[in-house]
Amino acid sequence: MRKSFNGLSGLVRSELGANPVSGAVFIFVNRRRDRIKLLVWDRTGYVLLYKQLQRGTFELPAFESSSNSCQMKWEELVLILEGVSLSSIRRRKRYALPKGPVQPAFGM
Repeated sequence: MRKSFNGLSGLVRSELGANPVSGAVFIFVNRRRDRIKLLVWDRTGYVLLYKQLQRGTFELPAFESSSNSCQMKWEELVLILEGVSLSSIRRRKRYALPKGPVQPAFGM
């Protein structure tokens, strides 16, 4: 957890093969899982957020052992930072737009 902006952006390029200025949030966690760094580009420069827990650990989502990365929703990241167990989350049904071409609701 000693790396800062340049070191972490270099890791994103070399290890993940991703573009660190894409606007995505890149998350780095130490082995004990009590410290986390978030690296994001905000159009004018890097932003680095760092959080250290005084007690407990961050719960991480399951990801493939062959890769050191996974994708998650912003809401899941917020829950991880707040200490909510991801396995205890129960999502309620919400309306979603149907996939495919949209049909007009009225005749023309």
